[in-house]
Amino acid sequence: MKTRDPIPEFETLNEIADFWDTHSTADYEDLTHEVRFEVRLGQTNEIQPIVLLPELSETLETLARTRGVSVETLVNVWLTEKVLELA
Repeated sequence: MKTRDPIPEFETLNEIADFWDTHSTADYEDLTHEVRFEVRLGQTNEIQPIVLLPELSETLETLARTRGVSVETLVNVWLTEKVLELA
């Protein structure tokens, strides 16, 4: 069996990319498992992170959960309503 490098602890996305650019996942099959995830494609320049006060964030999470939507959806709906009201 071929000797393989251990998978290091990565600190950046570039470190991850550099490692897997020079290694094959086939050599690490015994350390991996199948996962499923959703990817939302869009223009990255449209994303504008906003920092919220911790207590506001907690309140929004609670309100979103009770409505069965994500915080992102709830905030987008409310902001859209407010912008339309002011326009």
